[in-house]
Amino acid sequence: MNEIVKQIFQGIVDGQQDVVAAGVDAALTAGVPARTILDEGMLAAMAEVGQLFEEGECYVPEMLISARAMKAGLAKLQPSLKQADVQSAGKVALGTVKGDLHDLGKNLVGMMLEGAGFTVKDLGVDVSPEAFVAAADDVDVIGLSALLTTTMGSMQSTLDALDAAGKRPKVKVMVGGAPVTEDFAHRIGADGYAPDASRAVALAKVLLSA
Repeated sequence: MNEIVKQIFQGIVDGQQDVVAAGVDAALTAGVPARTILDEGMLAAMAEVGQLFEEGECYVPEMLISARAMKAGLAKLQPSLKQADVQSAGKVALGTVKGDLHDLGKNLVGMMLEGAGFTVKDLGVDVSPEAFVAAADDVDVIGLSALLTTTMGSMQSTLDALDAAGKRPKVKVMVGGAPVTEDFAHRIGADGYAPDASRAVALAKVLLSA
C-alpha cells in the first residue's frame, strides 16, 4: 500500500480529520488514483473500524469520530471521484420515522454507508410515510430508524404507504433503532434488520446483491 494511503487509512481508524484531509490532498498531488485512495485508504479503514466495533474493541463514540474523519477526506476526494467516474455502491434514503426526533443512530448509519461507498440521501427526523414514498423513486434502499417504542408503528405505516403507492417491489427496506428487533422487522414486512451501524452497511450490501 502506498505510504500516503497508509496514513489516510490510519488517520480514519484513529479519527484524525486533519490527517485524513491533508493525506487525501497529498495523495492526489502525488498522482495516486482517486479509486485507490477510496478503496485502500478509506473504504478499507471503515471496514476495519466496523470490524473493531463488532469485536468490542471500539464503541459508538470512536466509530462516530472515525466516520467524521472519513467524511472530511471524502469531501476532498469527491471531485476527483466524479472525474474518474467512480460508481456509487448504491443509493440509500435514511430517515427517522414520523413522531421521532432522534437522529444520532441514523446519522452514524449514514456516515458508515458513505464510508462504504454508498450515496446517502438523509431525509432527517419526523419523516412522514409520504416523504419516504417520494424518496423511493431515486434510491435502491430505504432505511427507517426509530428510538421510541411509541413510534415503531410509523415503520408499519411507511411500509403500508409504499405498498399502496405501488413502490414496495422497487425498493428494499431495512429497519433499526434501540427498540426494534429482527422479529418486529419480519412482522411488518421489512427486508432486513440491523442492530447497529456497522451491520447496517453489511445488510445494505446483502440487500443490493439479492
